[in-house]
Amino acid sequence: MARLTSHIPRKRFGQHFLTDTALIDAIVDLIDPQPGETLVEIGPGLGAMTLPLLARHRPLTVIELDRDLAARLRARDDVEVIESDVLKVDFRALAASKGARLRVVGNLPYNISTPILFHLLEAVDDVVDQHFMLQKEVVDRMAAGPGGKDYGRLSVMLQWRYDIESVLDVPPEAFDPPPRVDSAIVRMLPLKTPPVVDAKLLGELVASAFSQRRKLLRHSLGHWLAERGYGGDFDLQRRAEEVPVHEFVDLALAVQAQMPEATKPA
Repeated sequence: MARLTSHIPRKRFGQHFLTDTALIDAIVDLIDPQPGETLVEIGPGLGAMTLPLLARHRPLTVIELDRDLAARLRARDDVEVIESDVLKVDFRALAASKGARLRVVGNLPYNISTPILFHLLEAVDDVVDQHFMLQKEVVDRMAAGPGGKDYGRLSVMLQWRYDIESVLDVPPEAFDPPPRVDSAIVRMLPLKTPPVVDAKLLGELVASAFSQRRKLLRHSLGHWLAERGYGGDFDLQRRAEEVPVHEFVDLALAVQAQMPEATKPA
């Protein structure tokens, strides 16, 4: 299938259109859409992945902010178009309306990729899996383990709920216009039995820990814990990048357990 008609990329939307057909086929193979699934594509653009996906799976729901691209896609009878900023889309409500959990895919705008990932985190229970094209640097941070410079807040907050794997590298020349960075495809599988911890509390704890990542935790997280009256045993003579995900989660659970009911996050 051919791409949709030509379109001038808009910088404010962070548009870079995938044009390498061999890579597109490889990405669709990784996604491997099956009959009966509810597939949602974020940022279909000129249809580089949309059309190959439709060749294997119909119908398809797409989320597109650019009104011109949305109008072209709306002309098809096998595509449901949600014309919206993805950060305003209620994925829980979308799953409820479909009566099924979602498989979410897309070439995410690099300028707002992290906010999109955190937005989707709020609906993780309604997701089967996610396959995204992202800046390779971001994928490396998402999948990083403790002990290195890539490991940080993004790593902890996503790995708390997902198994994350970088599955394919994508060079700049695969796009029009070429971005100034390397890209990669990431696969995100929601964990079947994640620790049940208050997301807001964990987010505050992790943000505090990494707020001064070059210093020992007693200079950052130590103050945060003291303000909440935490009296437990946690090694603060480390840097945040040395602490595994499960230790951050366990600490959040311990803090939550000893907080007065009136002060616990809603």
